[in-house]
Amino acid sequence: MTALAILTDLHRALEAGTVGDGLLPFWADDIVTTEYPNLVSPQGAQHDRDAMVQGSERGAGLLSSQRYDVFEAHDLDELAIVRLTWTGVVAAAVGPFAAGQVLTAHIAQFVRSDGDKLSSIATYDCYEPLRNG
Repeated sequence: MTALAILTDLHRALEAGTVGDGLLPFWADDIVTTEYPNLVSPQGAQHDRDAMVQGSERGAGLLSSQRYDVFEAHDLDELAIVRLTWTGVVAAAVGPFAAGQVLTAHIAQFVRSDGDKLSSIATYDCYEPLRNG
């Protein structure tokens, strides 16, 4: 499978509500995600597979739904480059977020695969200003 095919399947699984260990079929054991500084993570971050599993579980508790709309994708076999808009709807009031609040991020991702699993993700997430409703 190409990196783009795996990434597309991952996006569909996330939209369907798959979290935690249910995401392991998409990720190599040694995967690393590099999140560059953004509104939600001002310092940026790197996450290994265990942190990604935990983050997906936390996200599931925050969001009632999420969607990935890909506008541009380049499939270079083991490398996928995508430009997309992610939209998430907040399930319940938590911290700075209100129930029903829509979160939107315009994202560029560079994703590598090794065989049939993703091995690295570099993500540049540009969030729109937070607003209620």
